[in-house]
Amino acid sequence: MTRLSVNVNKVATLRNARGGSAPDVIRTALDLERYGAQGITVHPRPDERHIRRSDVRSLAPLLGTEFNIEGYPSEQFLELVLEVRPAQVTLVPDPPDVLTSSAGWQVIEHLDLLVGVVGRLQQAGIRTSLFMEPDPEQIVHASGTGTDRIELYTGTYAEGFLQDPQRAVAPFRMAAEKAIELGLGVNAGHDLDRRNLRFFKENVPGLMEVSIGHALVCDALYFGWENTIRLYLRELMP
Repeated sequence: MTRLSVNVNKVATLRNARGGSAPDVIRTALDLERYGAQGITVHPRPDERHIRRSDVRSLAPLLGTEFNIEGYPSEQFLELVLEVRPAQVTLVPDPPDVLTSSAGWQVIEHLDLLVGVVGRLQQAGIRTSLFMEPDPEQIVHASGTGTDRIELYTGTYAEGFLQDPQRAVAPFRMAAEKAIELGLGVNAGHDLDRRNLRFFKENVPGLMEVSIGHALVCDALYFGWENTIRLYLRELMP
């Protein structure tokens, strides 16, 4: 079964909008695990506009599922993840001021950086994943960095799903097949939701993990956290 990792950035965004500690990011993450989430994802950004570095340090020793930390591999970010040692680090090519991750790595342009960072993380026993678009050529280059997995950026799939699901998913199927051929694990994330998740899972081979935040949090406003987790897990069942 494909694992569900819940991104709790939006919970932190709501907390930070008012100040104080409500909603409690740590309690929410622990509740999500209790309701069946198989992982927790955070993406701390340099300006701490949602997840703070203190949140990362608080979550790390408490979580019982896989902890996935996303981010651009600045030295500040690397110091943080090497301190807390999550199960997985997902490297994204975001500039500091970007609203959300919306593009994958152009690996050849950043090859030396990625090879060095992947090596440092793996030496510390941290699984690595590169945020990638569904481009088989780029995935071949990603394999050359030594990364363990890729995370497919699914924004274009979600955008095209309502018009033509088969056409929307085709590049992701080919990308996953290439990754598997190269010995890479396949994760996915961005704009996946209850409408498009099952179709993606059924048509993309070897899908190990999906990271979902915004859509899941929006659904939780209507259905509650526990029911929402169950709804998403149901979409991932064989």
